[in-house]
Amino acid sequence: MSSAMIDLIFHATLDTLYMVAISGLIATLLGVPLGIMLYVTRPRQILARPVLNQVLGIITNIGRSIPFIILMVAITPFTRMLVGTSIGINAAAVPLTIAAIPFVARLVEGALNELSPGLVEAAQAMGATPWQIICKVLLPEARGGIITALTVTLVTLVSYSAMAGAVGGGGLGDLGIRYGYNRFMPEIMLVTVIILVVMVQGFQSLGDYLVRKSDRK
Repeated sequence: MSSAMIDLIFHATLDTLYMVAISGLIATLLGVPLGIMLYVTRPRQILARPVLNQVLGIITNIGRSIPFIILMVAITPFTRMLVGTSIGINAAAVPLTIAAIPFVARLVEGALNELSPGLVEAAQAMGATPWQIICKVLLPEARGGIITALTVTLVTLVSYSAMAGAVGGGGLGDLGIRYGYNRFMPEIMLVTVIILVVMVQGFQSLGDYLVRKSDRK
């Protein structure tokens, strides 16, 4: 393998990490609060708003139901308006983020569902406000589940970022398609797959470590 090809693989790996990091960060900042809202606005919850909960649920379900490759194409005008182009890693980060937000939200909601209702009832009996319950009861107790949710999201974003390469998104997916498939270079395809597997394993191992560490606190 030539040095030029090694350089291409290195930069494609960095591009993939960039897309996953940017979309994962924004999805966390928006998806975690959305997941909390989905939980606390349920009927008989601390901020019960059935209508708001239903609206948020519908929006979240719509976001989760659209296949990623279709989402990328469907929001091309929005992507171009936001970042000035519809191809490249910055453009790919837009649909990656939009796809990840409802994914994170539902996983966070699921983590909160695992908590005992008695925790909230005890906090309410001590006079805690809804905000205090969220910050000092729900989030600390669901910390392990939320970390697991974010880990699953990062792993999913790695596969989505590779898919984005099929439509000019850049990164390892683009490299594998352009060289491994179109130019009949199976060794490039193999290297691409190996790097993606290592990347996924790395994120999963880091997430497992953080979960174990949080459980000991």
